[in-house]
Amino acid sequence: MYELSIIITQLFWPEKGYTVMNRVESSSFSEFLFGFRDELPILVGVIPFGLIFAILAQQANISAVEAQAMSLIVFAGSSQFMLVQLAGINAPIPVMVVTGFIINLRHLLYSASIAPYTRKLSYPWKLILSYLLTDEAYAVTIAYFQKNNKSNMHWYYLGAGLALWGSWQLSTWFGLLLGAQIPSNWSLDFSLALTFIALVVPMIKDRPSLFVALSAGFVAIITANFPYKLGLLIAALAGILVGLWSEKN
Repeated sequence: MYELSIIITQLFWPEKGYTVMNRVESSSFSEFLFGFRDELPILVGVIPFGLIFAILAQQANISAVEAQAMSLIVFAGSSQFMLVQLAGINAPIPVMVVTGFIINLRHLLYSASIAPYTRKLSYPWKLILSYLLTDEAYAVTIAYFQKNNKSNMHWYYLGAGLALWGSWQLSTWFGLLLGAQIPSNWSLDFSLALTFIALVVPMIKDRPSLFVALSAGFVAIITANFPYKLGLLIAALAGILVGLWSEKN
């Protein structure tokens, strides 16, 4: 009962819950719930993104089964959008594979950042968490990992990742049901940009992080029209270089 009261307290009154949780290490189940909870606000931007993907897939003559399978297997929004566009123009499969690889190169940076916290996990755990490594799940998880030091924090990662995974599958399915009934002038895709802004701003706490955000944002804007979404990778590398420079100066 005491452990249950701690879980409930931290879920609904986190400012009090963290004080209580300092006395004991939370259970794996409570870590899972905290990760799931912290991911929920981000889903406001993710769900419209999934709806748009499903609609674009139908417009590219991709069947509902294939579109849902893509969300299940690929599970990467930006890659799925690009692959749908390439499928719509009957691009060769090797081109689609290479394009998807390039777009997802940023996940190498994510994995390098999160590796110190997951290095001791078993191979099955690493497989599951690598599948769930997405932009939104990483942003929430790395912020939590940097503030805590618990042996079962990977359950938090699992909770955040599954919250995102479930919403992506459901939004894809719902978008396939709605089809073209959603007006194009709703501009639902802009909600994802707002979500990432909301994720980044609280993490800007010092001069290096400010320089990183500004430089990466500037480079992303001027390289927005680069093919295969290469601008995202270039912006990420620019942010890293500026961050390293600002740490030394």
